Amino acid sequence: MFGFFKKREKTEAELERNPFYKEKNALVVYIKCNRCGEVFRSHLRIGYDFIINYDDRSTPFLVEKVYVGSKCPNKIELRAKFTGSYKPVSIEIDGGKFISKETYEREAER
Repeated sequence: MFGFFKKREKTEAELERNPFYKEKNALVVYIKCNRCGEVFRSHLRIGYDFIINYDDRSTPFLVEKVYVGSKCPNKIELRAKFTGSYKPVSIEIDGGKFISKETYEREAER
């Protein structure tokens, strides 16, 4: 109606600190390819997609994913380390950039 309870879109700075959205038993991340502009939505399921990091007890979970779209052969590599409560500690992305959920929804409609 008036948008009082509508969440605001994450800013670029917020996406750099934490690009993940919590949805049920997963963290969702939205990515855009640097080469062709294709957008991706990736569900990282807690207890399944996370690797146990035995080398560092302060960041017990990590994710290493590679995304390849249908528009170009560019690889987008995502590497992130998380605390025991799945809060991101370090995040690296090569070949793409993080976008907000709202940006993904706008661009996926095209």
